[in-house]
Amino acid sequence: MNTTPSRSLASLLARRTPAVAELRVQAEQAAAALPPLLVAAERVAATVAQGVHGRRRVGQGETFWQFRQYQPGDAASRIDWRESAKSQRFYIRETEWEAAQSVWLWRDASASMNYTSAEYIAGAEWPAKRDRAELLLAALASLLVRGGERLTLLGSGVPPMSGPIAMSRIVEMLARGTGGTDSLPAFEPLPRAGLLVLIGDFLAPLDETSAMLTRFAGTGLKGHLLQIVDPAEEDLPFSGRVRFAGVEERDETIVSRVEGVRDEYAHRFRDHRAGLAAFAARLGWTFGSHRTDRAPGMALLALYAALSGDRRR
Repeated sequence: MNTTPSRSLASLLARRTPAVAELRVQAEQAAAALPPLLVAAERVAATVAQGVHGRRRVGQGETFWQFRQYQPGDAASRIDWRESAKSQRFYIRETEWEAAQSVWLWRDASASMNYTSAEYIAGAEWPAKRDRAELLLAALASLLVRGGERLTLLGSGVPPMSGPIAMSRIVEMLARGTGGTDSLPAFEPLPRAGLLVLIGDFLAPLDETSAMLTRFAGTGLKGHLLQIVDPAEEDLPFSGRVRFAGVEERDETIVSRVEGVRDEYAHRFRDHRAGLAAFAARLGWTFGSHRTDRAPGMALLALYAALSGDRRR
């Protein structure tokens, strides 16, 4: 068999090669122009997307979701006789709610979120809390867009959007610092059927955080809290005499021997986190936590699963 390309084919390949090379250069230039946060967020979202199948909830629709056992009060017309014939129980066929939901996203952009103990620990490479919060927010936005949801940034004044434009606008607003720099979000009236996702360190006094959550929940909103902490804030790994300088209050505390207060500090930190989780639960909200020295994928998966309402994921 003659494997030598014909003259016409050879000339076609010769003409096409520069075009392919030019296209590659253009593609690389376009990719380089994308915000690094967008690239990183899409990478994390793509990894998590392999383990989820969309935000599912019971409701009116045509897409099958699951079978569940018949309960008193269910209409007999909802029984799936084919599935029920396989056992001695009656089963109801449930469909998935197909209406898009509006989601408001918020991340703490206060000065304390710029903290990372990696600056003081040899070999540490974890990011600042704000960087991780914005990465998770953008990655969540990517998953929500794929699920057909409408979303926007709380405090931006921009109405919820859907489709690819929503993802790019969210990243642009994060880059501009949209949403304020307070450690807790300012209240604004939102539609009752909306969903609110708040990401921050939530180290403010519990009564302040509780008051903020109560006001939002009082309008009928459901939501999720994701606490982002630096490993040093949880473990207090320092030793000896240490001067702790305040970031937002500008005060400072000198501890002559950190080892002597570590246990009490850990106890108070756990109590604070437990208080956040308990108050969120009383409101019907969900709560999660994440450390910046751990991979963001698991935190995103847990957050997305909490929003989906399917705790089995």
